[in-house]
Amino acid sequence: MSNDIYDRRNPGSGGETHQRAEGDTPVLTTQQGVPVADDQNTLKVGPRGPSLIEDFHFREKLFHFDHERIPERVVHARGFGVRGYFETTQSLADVTRADLFQRVGEKTEVFVRFSTVAGNKGSFDLARDVRGFAVKFYTKEGNWDLVGNNIPVFFIQDAIKFPDVVHAAKQAPDRDFPQAQTAHDNFWDFITLTPESMHMIMWTMSDRAIPRSFRFMEGFGVHTFRFIDAQGRSSFVKFHWKPKLGLQSVLWNEAVKINGADPDFHRRDLWDAIKLGDPPEWELGVQVFDDAFADSFPFDILDPTKLIPEELVPIRIVGRLVLDQTVDNFFAETEQVAFCTQNVVPGIGFTNDPLLQGRNFSYLDTQLKRLGSPNFTHIPVNAPRCPVMNFQQDGHMAMRNPVGRVNYEPNSWGGPRECPTRGYPHFPAAEAGEMRQVRSESFADHYSQARQFYLSQLPVEQKHIGDALVFELSKCERPDIRARMVAHLRNIDEGLAARVANGLGLAAIPEALPPARPVVADLAPSDPLSILKRLPPSFRGRKVGILIADGSPSDLLASLVAAIEAEGAVYEIIAPKVGGAVLDDGALQPAKQKIDGGPSVLYDAVAVLLSPEGAELLSMDKPAKDFINDAFAHCKVIGHTEAALPFFEKAGLSLAELDEGFVGVADGGKAFIAACRNGRVWARELKTDLDAIG
Repeated sequence: MSNDIYDRRNPGSGGETHQRAEGDTPVLTTQQGVPVADDQNTLKVGPRGPSLIEDFHFREKLFHFDHERIPERVVHARGFGVRGYFETTQSLADVTRADLFQRVGEKTEVFVRFSTVAGNKGSFDLARDVRGFAVKFYTKEGNWDLVGNNIPVFFIQDAIKFPDVVHAAKQAPDRDFPQAQTAHDNFWDFITLTPESMHMIMWTMSDRAIPRSFRFMEGFGVHTFRFIDAQGRSSFVKFHWKPKLGLQSVLWNEAVKINGADPDFHRRDLWDAIKLGDPPEWELGVQVFDDAFADSFPFDILDPTKLIPEELVPIRIVGRLVLDQTVDNFFAETEQVAFCTQNVVPGIGFTNDPLLQGRNFSYLDTQLKRLGSPNFTHIPVNAPRCPVMNFQQDGHMAMRNPVGRVNYEPNSWGGPRECPTRGYPHFPAAEAGEMRQVRSESFADHYSQARQFYLSQLPVEQKHIGDALVFELSKCERPDIRARMVAHLRNIDEGLAARVANGLGLAAIPEALPPARPVVADLAPSDPLSILKRLPPSFRGRKVGILIADGSPSDLLASLVAAIEAEGAVYEIIAPKVGGAVLDDGALQPAKQKIDGGPSVLYDAVAVLLSPEGAELLSMDKPAKDFINDAFAHCKVIGHTEAALPFFEKAGLSLAELDEGFVGVADGGKAFIAACRNGRVWARELKTDLDAIG
């Protein structure tokens, strides 16, 4: 199939698309009518130099984009915020002067906001999407905002393309749908014409984009930053958040059903964990490296579509993040919190990453529109906890009003003064080059790390990536967009391309699109890129759904509950009626959920504790049958009494299908918990078509 549009994209020096005005094609202009020469790159000092504020087209484009929404965030609109603290566990005095990293055991107050990206404020939690992971540290030297995601790379390399990728992902302007999803023509049209996005696409089509909980996902600073030590020496750093509970995701079929059963699933999970006294915790790790490594690394450290494998630069764990407080008022804190990547403290600095340079402008600019005043730092959630003293004054909603006569500097009246010894030191990086809109050729490899990520996954994870691509592309109405993506996939993995082409029913696999740089096919797989290769041998922090009915055994229920709690997990009782069920000892056991309101998709594992009479009753109940069929199809461990086996058969599961994931609970739940520690029973995926079960 022809890829005429792609063939005519005039690739730049970094492999980026440049669609030129030819013939009757209108010329792209600024809002002032000035023709635009380059809409792909910000104006920089040389290909890898800093972005320049002189670039009026870039500033206008982001300025307009930042002010598109009133008052909802233009991206990351649906979020959930909590409070907590960061504790330093290893001093970083050897590489940075940042005060919060100097003293082991010192705690710093934090506010954290998790979010989806594409959906509106009222969308559902379990969209296939990137998750925002933004942390505001209230340090002794000012606020530091580490504004990251749960994926370590991004779709684009230059901030000038940020409005375009977001416009492409969000609702189409003529119809205002689809909502909170990327399975549509606009998104994939942009992606397939933007080869730099291929690495990110592998991540978003993986299980990383449908996490089980905020508590079970990693966080990344995305960009390369600088550490600056007390002697003024610089090193490069990448930031990582590692969840103490380990990584875990859900299946796509499961995510769709969770969104129907509980669209607030992630919010509720985090709220409940904190209220139950089990605050989630992450370790902060840093990858610190020098110029010599940066020069020898085969990819550009300034390229936000690339990562540095942990095998090359090991992660150094330096602290822990504990989230132990919910907010008092959602609007006052979660909605009004303003994160800005430009908020750094002495000892932490920027690099010339062109996406980071643009974010430093965009985040501050968008807060003015969203919060209505440059005084948003007066809002308690944004206010530093250290002294604030300057001569800035007035404006809407000014809460810190100066007292006295002087409001300028220098002056002879007194007041705050600059302090070279304590003030923020910008690293004196040497810059030279022509002032040009150009992409560095070192950014031009768009497939090698995408291939490395895919080959680092276990077979079941690779299957999920292929299934996600087929689903998303099947929603594209234009066959040429589907074919174009398959042509990209051939540069990543031929088997993946063939799988997707077959799933889409393509008559033939299109030719691979020519890469701007040869694909490095021999990059070693990296285990930390996989979720399933690093499963923790624990069921702590997970939730069990226990299905009961009248006559269920009280002794087994009590021992199972004790085993679950001893593991550090939680449980909910599900019954045919929310009022509960009468157990075999005559006691009424209250239920948390009614069977059709507490489907098995809400739980990490299930236990079916039935008497013969209860099994017969539930065998006639469709929600009960759906409960067990979904648990089986989603590869979950299923604990059960012997009396539940006839119910399984009448629900459609033959006894021959009962694998190692079906565990009796006659021992009080010990074997059940042991099986739960191993995670899902992925062998079932070879037997079950998740799309077919509806």
